[in-house]
Amino acid sequence: MAELKTVARPYAKAAFEVAREQGHVTEWADMLSILAAVTAEPKLKVALGNPAFSAEEKANALADVCAEVTTEQGKAFLLALADKKRLTLIPAISVLFQQFKLNFEKAVDVEFTSAYELSAEQAQALAASLAKKLDRTINLTNETDASLLGGVVIRTGDLIIDGSVRGKLAKLSEAINS
Repeated sequence: MAELKTVARPYAKAAFEVAREQGHVTEWADMLSILAAVTAEPKLKVALGNPAFSAEEKANALADVCAEVTTEQGKAFLLALADKKRLTLIPAISVLFQQFKLNFEKAVDVEFTSAYELSAEQAQALAASLAKKLDRTINLTNETDASLLGGVVIRTGDLIIDGSVRGKLAKLSEAINS
């Protein structure tokens, strides 16, 4: 997986730079997201891997399937990917592009899991507190998991804050067994 990201990163960065320069970051993010979903379809994946079709035919077919969101520069991007036999990288490129977009917007996706449903006021207070601490705009996703017993688990990127009762019990058990 790390290798796939390594190969996809220059393409995602190039696409992001073009989108940023033109002021179309959101449009590119939407286009890449849809292209990623389409290329994940098993039948299309087989067609894109078929050597009987030329790179240009594959890129044009993909652009036609997603004609509503694919711009002229998007088509050129697809042709460049197809020419280098990199169309299978589109899902990874889309994920990396989203990360570049969030960094550009000084935003972060935060997954918040609690044992009980939070009220709108509590979720808003949490988002405000995290925004202040992280100095970013927070895109909060709230889930409930009764197995936590109490407390919360906050995930953003590589950062995980486990303040759940389940997590504290696991740490206590580990300390006792050590």
